[in-house]
Amino acid sequence: MRLGKLNLSPRWLAVAAVPVAAIALWLSAGWWLPGLSSLAFGEETPVGEAEDPHAGHDHGVAAAGEVIRLSDQARGTIGLRTATVELTNFDRTITVPGVVAERPGRSNLQVSAPMTGVVTDVFATEGQAVRPGETLFVMRLTHEDVVQAQTDYLKTLEALDVEEREIDRLQNVSRGVVAGKVVLERQYEKQKLEGLLKAQRQSLLLHGLEESQVARIASDRNLVREIRIVVPDPHDPNEDGHGELHDPAVREATRTAPARTASLQEPASQSQPSESHPPLTIERLNVHAGDAVDANAPLAELSDLSLLYLEGRAFERDAAAVAAAAREDRPVTALPTDNLAGPSDPVTGLEIAYVANRVGADSRVLPFYVLLPNEIVSDGRDQANGGRFLTWKYKPGQRMRLRVPVETYEEAIVLPIEAVAEAGAERFAFVENGATFERRPVHVVYRDAESVVVADDGSLLPGESVAVSAAHQLQMALKNAAGGAIDPHAGHNH
Repeated sequence: MRLGKLNLSPRWLAVAAVPVAAIALWLSAGWWLPGLSSLAFGEETPVGEAEDPHAGHDHGVAAAGEVIRLSDQARGTIGLRTATVELTNFDRTITVPGVVAERPGRSNLQVSAPMTGVVTDVFATEGQAVRPGETLFVMRLTHEDVVQAQTDYLKTLEALDVEEREIDRLQNVSRGVVAGKVVLERQYEKQKLEGLLKAQRQSLLLHGLEESQVARIASDRNLVREIRIVVPDPHDPNEDGHGELHDPAVREATRTAPARTASLQEPASQSQPSESHPPLTIERLNVHAGDAVDANAPLAELSDLSLLYLEGRAFERDAAAVAAAAREDRPVTALPTDNLAGPSDPVTGLEIAYVANRVGADSRVLPFYVLLPNEIVSDGRDQANGGRFLTWKYKPGQRMRLRVPVETYEEAIVLPIEAVAEAGAERFAFVENGATFERRPVHVVYRDAESVVVADDGSLLPGESVAVSAAHQLQMALKNAAGGAIDPHAGHNH
């Protein structure tokens, strides 16, 4: 049988190509049909079914449902930190403004002239730190009453010496020659001089002379021409043994004084600087060398900055919470709002001393006062003059924020604010599992500017490791890896 010649005309080829194309389309429908359906009906190709051009490459982030994988480089880039979930107590607080203030009657000390005189020497300068007992001024006495009192005291001493010598002479004379009546009269005269001497001695002490100076007049028989004015010793008048420093009548009154609130060591003698109390600072000098001053004239102003007050200012809505915290002895936390002494950590465990009984007429705030122990951050010396200058960490007038606890959450899960991400009404935390992090919804019970309290409902378990920072970045990376559009405001609280 002879085959005819094959007709390959263009028309024949076109007719033959139709069934071949139909067969090819049918065989490849699994590849092109889903994409065509997505374009026609707006359907999104499921994640993982379309070909990933980056498959097989590790770019640091890969998502699988609610789990995200991070490389070590990605962790370092976003500053990721983790911590173990623990149950702890958390105090819900209110924050009120405050300012560092001096303690009235304790922080300020006045140095006055005990009598009229002329300042001959000044041993300190403003801003210098001094200790109780150190000499501040030397003053030459010009007070007529003081000079006359010393003169009378010296005359009485001499007259008493004469009487004692005369009595000794008469007692050495043989009996019968001098009548006993004469000796007895001399002894009475001596007794009167001793009483007068005692009164004059007390007068000198009242004028401002020290015990040692009065004793020196008696031993050297010279008048005191100059006196030292020293740094006073700050002390609590209710401390043990303080009453013994007073006169008997005052000593008896001190026993009925209010109960002690603090205990200090006994005041040191003015003859030696005291080491039992922190240094004082000279805030102001009112005199110069050569100045003539009257009795009781202010010579210098000193400040004791070792213990200060924090004056909190509670608004009306917070007054009840502050009063309850003071009544229950809840500790207060203070946060400096400036860097006057460099970066400062929060000051915890502070005690509310008392709450004021008067509300400001204009400000409508209720003041309350918190004890603030101070500390020295710099101790320098003037090489030329040998003076000591201190820098205290907290300064009167410095502004602070006070956190007053009002409620305690017991056995709660507490996380930093950066550990929780937001997505609409949902809140999420990320639990670490090796190189991956699992996103879990959590119930936020309370939050403030720094911390979040999460309900212990099984969403997070004690002992698990969670991300305590960069939760927002993890949330964005997870959403991006899942194919969703990036919300630039996700995780932020506006």
